[in-house]
Amino acid sequence: MNAAPEIHPEPLLQVQGVGKSFRKPDGDAVIVLEDVDLQLRRGEIVGLLGRSGSGKSTLLRLIAGLDVPTRGAVRYLGAPVTGPVAGVAMVFQGFGLFPWLTVLGNVQLGLEALRVREPEMRRRALEAIDLIGLDGYESAYPRELSGGMRQRVGFARALVVHPNILLMDEPFSALDVLTAETLRTDFLELWGLAELPIGSVLLVTHNIEEAVQMCDRLLIFSTHPGRVVSEIPVNLPQPRAALDPEVRALVDRVYIEMTARPRARGAEARGDAASAVRIDTPLEHVSTNLLAGLIEALSAAPYAGRADLPAIAQALHMEADDLLPVAEALQLLHLAEIEGGDICLNEAGQAFARAATDERKNLFARELLAHVPLAAHVRRVLDERSTHVAPKSRFLDELEDSMSAQAAEQTLRALISWGRYGEIFAYDDQRQIFSLENPT
Repeated sequence: MNAAPEIHPEPLLQVQGVGKSFRKPDGDAVIVLEDVDLQLRRGEIVGLLGRSGSGKSTLLRLIAGLDVPTRGAVRYLGAPVTGPVAGVAMVFQGFGLFPWLTVLGNVQLGLEALRVREPEMRRRALEAIDLIGLDGYESAYPRELSGGMRQRVGFARALVVHPNILLMDEPFSALDVLTAETLRTDFLELWGLAELPIGSVLLVTHNIEEAVQMCDRLLIFSTHPGRVVSEIPVNLPQPRAALDPEVRALVDRVYIEMTARPRARGAEARGDAASAVRIDTPLEHVSTNLLAGLIEALSAAPYAGRADLPAIAQALHMEADDLLPVAEALQLLHLAEIEGGDICLNEAGQAFARAATDERKNLFARELLAHVPLAAHVRRVLDERSTHVAPKSRFLDELEDSMSAQAAEQTLRALISWGRYGEIFAYDDQRQIFSLENPT
């Protein structure tokens, strides 16, 4: 069993009250991060988990000194981060190799920037290449390497500068399952043996199982804006087997945290569940094929209408970031309920699973109009107009009063897809016009 590196009490990194916002063309601010606090200590791997749009990658850029926060401070070894930091290195999802350079040339890049002399630069680069298992490939070009080998080069390029902090932004997500597992295992083995020249690791991932297997602590981020809403310690020895009951229990806990709906819970506590979803509630675009597919999977054996989210994610070969939007859309439409890390079809969801195509459309339309206020609003506007026509801009302008232009566009795109499926309105994309084909 590998021994984990000793965790030191003094932080290498402090993120204090950090916020980040961007200005829209009209001058309004879009808040991406708000009041983020975290510390990173020597000897630990900390995972950042959250849905797309929670600002995790933005936070990594702020820590690396590639951008500056709108408010708050990032401190490395007690000093404010105001630009790129020599003791911080990053591994990217997309490898980021220069195709005209060899493996050795790519790995040496970081040392060239530090003005390391040629003999020392070559020695350290060759050591890093050997460490990550690519000895013999020094003269190969990226086009000659597999995806896993290219990512190993990316790791070597980061390790060669001996960083105090290694930032990893979805480092395994572009790889196939077996290659990602091999690279994770090799990394953890080297980390456990203290053979990696790294002080600590900050890992952004959408893969909950990966985070539980690798990390000492997990920080769960909310979205719109991104905040740390939960911290989960992972006090399990390495190596951690994916099917170990304690690992599975932690995976379940993360799913529970990530599917918690604070606004909805607060509304229910006031006896006003309907206020949890409003006309300006952002919608995530989830295709109706995925919605129907998840309902059918849940209704079939062995689930019989109820499934553990991690279990069905594994069965469907979906990561949390892919499955959760589908599951939450079913909950929004009152076709399923999510509770305690499980998803359960309700009566309407079970009826949908049994229904023929036309019946499904009718049932979906009823649930959409009853539980998504924006859908009911668009339909009401169309019903009330003598022409039964309204431009997209009419609803886009309303939404942009309370969300970014991008979020408003995504929300309307989701609504258009669902509204077409339920046949509650028609939409002409060329003219950008909503209409009723058969007004009643």
